[in-house]
Amino acid sequence: MDRISSDTPVSPLRQRMQDDMLMRGLGSHTRQDYIRHFRAFAAFLRRSPDTATADDIRRFQIHQHESGIGVATINSAVYPSAEGRLVFELRL
Repeated sequence: MDRISSDTPVSPLRQRMQDDMLMRGLGSHTRQDYIRHFRAFAAFLRRSPDTATADDIRRFQIHQHESGIGVATINSAVYPSAEGRLVFELRL
């Protein structure tokens, strides 16, 4: 499988996200957008996104809305999975 390479070390969580995006055949611009969302959420949380709760996701979505970010962008960022687990899913 191809990996997204860079000189900067990548966390296991981010590498898994990158691998998942490659397996789903997402284009480079789409992958960059998802990474941007991932970074914004991590900055908002001030901790690793894999520790996020449903309340954290809701607070982030409210923050995005109050910042003037559009609904489509908010929907493409983070949300609970169908199984009820908190994950960073890709909306396809």
